[in-house]
Amino acid sequence: MIQTDIPLHSESLVQLNRQMIVILDFGSQYSELIARRIRETQVYSEVLSYRTTAEQLQQLNPKGIILSGGPSSVYDNGAPVCDPQIWHLGIPILGVCYGMQLMVKQLGGEVVKAERAEYGKASLLIDDPTDLFTNVEDRTTMWMSHGDSCNVLPEGFEVLAHTENTSCAAIAHHENKLYGVQFHPEVVHSIGGLALIRNFVYHICDCEPTWTTAAFVEEAIREIRARVGNKRVLLALSGGVDSSTLAFLLHKAIGDQLTCVFIDQGFMRKLEPERLVKLFQEQFHIPVEYVQARDRFLALLAGVTDPEEKRRRIGHEFISVFEEASKSLGPFDYLAQGTLYPDVIESADTNVDPKTGERVAVKIKSHHNVGGLPKDLRFKLVEPLRKLFKDEVRKVGRSIGLPEEIVQRQPFPGPGLAIRILGEVTADRLNILRDADLIVRQEINRQGMYHELWQAFAVLLPIRSVGVMGDQRTYAYPIVLRLVKSEDGMTADWARVPYDLLETISNRIVNEVQGVNRVVYDITSKPPGTIEWE
Repeated sequence: MIQTDIPLHSESLVQLNRQMIVILDFGSQYSELIARRIRETQVYSEVLSYRTTAEQLQQLNPKGIILSGGPSSVYDNGAPVCDPQIWHLGIPILGVCYGMQLMVKQLGGEVVKAERAEYGKASLLIDDPTDLFTNVEDRTTMWMSHGDSCNVLPEGFEVLAHTENTSCAAIAHHENKLYGVQFHPEVVHSIGGLALIRNFVYHICDCEPTWTTAAFVEEAIREIRARVGNKRVLLALSGGVDSSTLAFLLHKAIGDQLTCVFIDQGFMRKLEPERLVKLFQEQFHIPVEYVQARDRFLALLAGVTDPEEKRRRIGHEFISVFEEASKSLGPFDYLAQGTLYPDVIESADTNVDPKTGERVAVKIKSHHNVGGLPKDLRFKLVEPLRKLFKDEVRKVGRSIGLPEEIVQRQPFPGPGLAIRILGEVTADRLNILRDADLIVRQEINRQGMYHELWQAFAVLLPIRSVGVMGDQRTYAYPIVLRLVKSEDGMTADWARVPYDLLETISNRIVNEVQGVNRVVYDITSKPPGTIEWE
């Protein structure tokens, strides 16, 4: 994933975070993970395009720069390169894999195709246990992924560590504070990786832990009030952790100037819509406008079996219903969106009004895969969470009083159960899946495993098979159980749960859910599969 130009952060963020590490992205699948690891040290980090100039970096005044890995070879035609002036900024730089090779090549060294490519775990032999490798154990495991190697180092560089296959696994120019590693310290497979990152952040870049939840909440509230003034803000509430945290934060900042709209499209889990509205209005005292639109959405999906067409129709109808609600409840000057930092990095779902310079909404981000607002429905955007990763949103939600049942809520797709029913979505199939899904959640909770799993849910297949119940032949639907573990949803593995738990879930579903006579367990990891079935 090569990043296109990404907006630099706001001036207020610079003031809040005088300590910052910039990651220049060269297309690595781990660039976001590097940023997250740095933030785990309580230092702010930001991912920018490798095209970011030395002048722009100088304006940001980061305490350090990390060059990410990437799929290219430094000698490929059109291989991405950074502004060579960054080496002369006097800012500490850490090159990771491709970033290290680029550093070597641009500073006069030599990179060649390795005699043996190195992928996976490798034992790191540390030659210099200071600086970058302070408190990192010799022969610790690091994760390798490279086909090129540094053959000749630039002047002033020395080797810090090696492996059996790579003579230059880590290098440094101590005087200029330029460092390179031929492995990925950010991945969980690198045992000493986080210690190495902390050494770069604290010992080499001399950062302090200023990126805290309390500091973020204080600054976010101040920014919201300054931006919104006495104007009204509209928020599409989904009940997920992002939109719920956003609702709490906005209500804390501007109170009754916030209007939350919950559109019940009929694809949520059993009793969730009623629970959500009651929770916000009675317990949190945040008013929610409830829009019941189940029949409209279900009618639109009649006869539709293609998953992308389902998403498209749900998205367009959501926009229509939302537009009607905004007009009847409005006028509103601002639209609040639960945009998170990975969304900012991966896709720019906004336009800029050429007259005012304001960002104008073209998508409802709080509903995953929902689609864009019409261009004539123009709001100014309020996106207080756009600096945060998912785990940081959970910390913010918890710090401002969001209950654990929402903070720890497992991810749930915007189209809801409509994409957990393969084939046509009908009222009968929705009722079957809701009942089965409730049993899955009840038993997972009863076992105390809810927070151990990234997601646990049921899928209804549009086929029938023969069964025997009470000496009678049945011909009914199968339910697929999907229980996975994951750190961030990018990859996932099927959960090795106890057999007696699977047995209990299966027995309850076939006995309590009419129309089901078979339960199967999905043991596919991601990749090659996906977590959701559609």
